[in-house]
Amino acid sequence: MSDAAPAERGDTALARLVDLGTMLRRSDIALALGMMAILLVLILPLPALLLDFSLAISITFSVLILMTSLFIQAPLEFSAFPTVLLISTMLRLSLNLASARLILAHGHEGTAAAGHVIQAFGNFVMGGNFVIGMIVFTILVIVNFVVITKGSGRIAEVAARFHLDGMPGKQMAIDADLSAGLIDEKEARRRRKALEDESGFFGAMDGASKFVRGDAIAGLLVVLINIIGGMVIGIVQQGLSFTDAAHTYTLLTVGDGLVTQVPALIVSTAAGLLVSKAGVSGAADKALLSQLSSYPKALGMSAAVVLAMGLLPGIPILPFFALGGGAGAMAYLIDRRGKQAAAIEARKTESAKTPAAEEPVAAALKMDDLKVELGYALLPLVNAPNGSERLPEQIKALRRSLAIEMGFVMPAVRILDNVQLDANAYVIKIKEVEAGSGKVWHGQYMVMDPAGKQVSLPGMHTAEPTFGLPATWIDAALKEEASVKGYTVVDAATVLATHLTELIKANMSELLSYGEVQKLLKELPKEQSELIKDIVPSQITVSGIQRVLQILLAERVSIRDLPTILEGIADGLAASRNPQNLAEHVRARLSRQLCAQHTSAAGYLPIIALTAKWEQTFAEAIVGQGDERSLAMQPSKLTEFINAVRDKFEQAGRDGEAPVLVTSSGIRPFVRGIVERFRAQTSVLAQTEIHPRVRLKTVASI
Repeated sequence: MSDAAPAERGDTALARLVDLGTMLRRSDIALALGMMAILLVLILPLPALLLDFSLAISITFSVLILMTSLFIQAPLEFSAFPTVLLISTMLRLSLNLASARLILAHGHEGTAAAGHVIQAFGNFVMGGNFVIGMIVFTILVIVNFVVITKGSGRIAEVAARFHLDGMPGKQMAIDADLSAGLIDEKEARRRRKALEDESGFFGAMDGASKFVRGDAIAGLLVVLINIIGGMVIGIVQQGLSFTDAAHTYTLLTVGDGLVTQVPALIVSTAAGLLVSKAGVSGAADKALLSQLSSYPKALGMSAAVVLAMGLLPGIPILPFFALGGGAGAMAYLIDRRGKQAAAIEARKTESAKTPAAEEPVAAALKMDDLKVELGYALLPLVNAPNGSERLPEQIKALRRSLAIEMGFVMPAVRILDNVQLDANAYVIKIKEVEAGSGKVWHGQYMVMDPAGKQVSLPGMHTAEPTFGLPATWIDAALKEEASVKGYTVVDAATVLATHLTELIKANMSELLSYGEVQKLLKELPKEQSELIKDIVPSQITVSGIQRVLQILLAERVSIRDLPTILEGIADGLAASRNPQNLAEHVRARLSRQLCAQHTSAAGYLPIIALTAKWEQTFAEAIVGQGDERSLAMQPSKLTEFINAVRDKFEQAGRDGEAPVLVTSSGIRPFVRGIVERFRAQTSVLAQTEIHPRVRLKTVASI
């Protein structure tokens, strides 16, 4: 039992040692212990040996700070500098207090009372004369407090003020680059974060410079207290002579002041280097050498001045001639190297200028899927200061909403000016073919009456370019009055963006390219990609899937639920490979989506049903078999059907309903082919496309 006890105690001691090592490896705990140690030094006495070690740590820490400030590429790489500055200042002040305690308590014992580091600094600087030591210490304090600390503090203050004043403009520049597509969302967030960090850093540096200033003042006061207090203690309490007391306490005090002021001077220099490096990238040595050596003429003129000074009477020739000759040689070498680099760059430029006869032709063949051409008076829509009225912002939001609504990202829209257009005109082109045009007035607002009547406000009466409704362009001063009267008020950019939206929706099937379909298929989950492998290309090609998707988009059916669409295609391939038949099969799979798309705010689906008479008429007019079927109806019957559809839907619109036309599945494509020619936005649903759980309301019948 007695043998086990020592072993247990040894295991316990080893476990405690392991726990201590684990605790010290954690940086947060180590930092907390370090700060507590600094604060304890302010209260508890420190032995002379431990004081020597702590002073060595202070000097090493300050040199590390200076070297880091020299080698960093940008000030933000040392963003923790204000915190480091506070820690180093607290460390020096605590050691200053600890040394003062030792000097006042044991100074009568000799010059080694406060440790050998302070004794060595005092002997080395003073050289046996305490007056010299006081003068050197005073000069160091003046250099640190008046020159370096004050200058770096002023730089930090001005930098912080300019960064805060310039933040709105820089934020707008980032937003403009993002809107123009020059950067993505990730890069914009990174730039905003860097801008915030930079402003916060220089603001913190402005306050942190007060640490160094206070440290210098505290060091000066501690020196005066040590000298006066030490003289009083040595002469009155310890019985030393005035000469011995002055020599001992002055040496100790000056040595203590130097040991704390030298690290303070080093850290102040590091702070000055950091804040003065705001506009310089790269390490300090490379930045300085690259900029000072960029002008060899300046270096040559400096060499000439130094050589001329060496010829003055009484001036030592050797140092001036050596420096002047060296500067002249460097100017010559830098100038020759610059000329060689310019010659090499010129040869590279000439070799790069190879004739490219086919490049202009290839560039001319390139087509833009979407293009908006503006008259010169509409150019402010592109770079207006108000983000909500900028056309790029509207188009960006449009692309996002269409991607969510229809299931694919529309092509980028190219915006450019066209001097051949009227000043306020615009043209929207799809694949280089004009799809729509209109006129808007920047700075004015388009006002429309929801009832479809002409508004009673002074302005320029016109027609809304998208739907042809009566509208009036009014001045900005009448905007509030128009809103009070219940009119719809929109700005110029919104009018143009709305026109662009409707044209895109009407021509969306043409914008779904083969490459976009491939991209959509590649982005499918792994489970759905297995279905693609089963049917492509053995049963259907990618272009066949593209055609089915285009048929759906032509009737404004969203393809966002692509897995369900592919399952419908795979299921329908057993009966037919005709894209139109496959699209009809897919529509039945999308019944819930189709009904939800047209459900009213009251929660029901308003419908206009086709009567049995017209069902039979259409069925009898279909000729051919299988994929060769077509509609051969008498023109008089077509006219009668068109008039009936128009009347019923106009009456439903007056009643506040937006119904869909419901037919049997066999004739739905043919009915849709007729209706889309005079009511393109009217949806035609087959009876098999009505979801069983949808509430129906029959508005009328044809």
